[in-house]
Amino acid sequence: MIRHPARLWYGLMAAGGFAFGLLGDKRPLGTDVLAHPLAIFFAVVAAALLILRIALQRPAPELIPERALVIGCLVGGAAFLLGNWIAATGIARLTGIVS
Repeated sequence: MIRHPARLWYGLMAAGGFAFGLLGDKRPLGTDVLAHPLAIFFAVVAAALLILRIALQRPAPELIPERALVIGCLVGGAAFLLGNWIAATGIARLTGIVS
């Protein structure tokens, strides 16, 4: 098994949140609230936790503590905002809106 699953959880949430944040300005799936990249990110996270639950046949909090799950979600949300900010300022700099 994985030696420190919480560390892996934090890293995956940060990487996933950042990646989805980079897509945040583009809105590739439309302008609906449920099509927002942040909503899709957390839907993917929920699906991954359900798949983990089914594959291991034990609850996710037995593998990753509840506090680590919540902190990972906060890290993912913060990484999403960081990625979205980088994408927005990068586009603004490319178009000459911000110097």
